[in-house]
Amino acid sequence: MTKKTVPVKIQGREYRIRSDGAEDLVKEAAKLVDETMGELRNRASAVDSLDVAVLAALNLANRLIVSSDTQERQSGFLEEESAQLKALIELVEESLLDRKQVAN
Repeated sequence: MTKKTVPVKIQGREYRIRSDGAEDLVKEAAKLVDETMGELRNRASAVDSLDVAVLAALNLANRLIVSSDTQERQSGFLEEESAQLKALIELVEESLLDRKQVAN
């Protein structure tokens, strides 16, 4: 896939991001970074752009980790529910076979 240059603006500065991904995803990521940096700049006493960028990176990494953990737990829950459902189906099928054999 060919890399495209996508212009984005973060904290008033324009960046040209080279990506082989979808342009709208690059813009969405830049918007998220810009919003996170803006929130942190307003809440924290950090005025240095590098400090704000590092805090934003840590904040976004934390969100990613929490999201991944949540997805893993949900995935494990679904696997467990699926196994229980499969066992229940097998019990019902056995019961139906037993009834059918008794009826004959």
